[in-house]
Amino acid sequence: MSLKANEYLCYSLIKSGFLMLDSLITSKTRLRLLVKFFVNDRNQSHLRGLADEFGESTNAIRKELNNLTQAGILLKHSEKNKIAYQANTHHPFFTNIRDIIRKYLGLDMLLEQILEKMGEVEQVLLVGDLSRGVDSGKIDVVVVGDDLNHDYIQGLTKRIEGLIDRKVIFTFRSKRNDHSGLVLFDKAVGI
Repeated sequence: MSLKANEYLCYSLIKSGFLMLDSLITSKTRLRLLVKFFVNDRNQSHLRGLADEFGESTNAIRKELNNLTQAGILLKHSEKNKIAYQANTHHPFFTNIRDIIRKYLGLDMLLEQILEKMGEVEQVLLVGDLSRGVDSGKIDVVVVGDDLNHDYIQGLTKRIEGLIDRKVIFTFRSKRNDHSGLVLFDKAVGI
């Protein structure tokens, strides 16, 4: 299958709702919690912080946190006077859930498109809201590498935004810096 045909198929499936996670997980609160904790397993938060961030009642958040904690998907621990929650990285389905969330957000397709023809990419980092687990409809990506194909990048932005239905903002660096963010690809480490 050609790249264009594959892109069209992916686009059609996404737009038809076939790959939309919200058709499988009907609780919007649960889906937002899974995004929050599984896009980046270092993310942690407490009940009131989540209620403020999501603009929902503490009772709705508490119910879903309890369900996910009882299932072993989330862990909770005391932090000062609050209970903090985070993804259980030792859960047998942790990797599967993380991969599904990243596919739902379009990160797998974005990374594939970046690595395909962009040039000598050394590292790809997810920064901004999404790296903190907030799905604002915008994906901030830092691409580190030499001799990046800027013509390809111009066309890539619009094409990838159409495929994943999110705004994509690229930042380019020629040298590795100590970036805070989630590493999606690192040539030196092999991920």
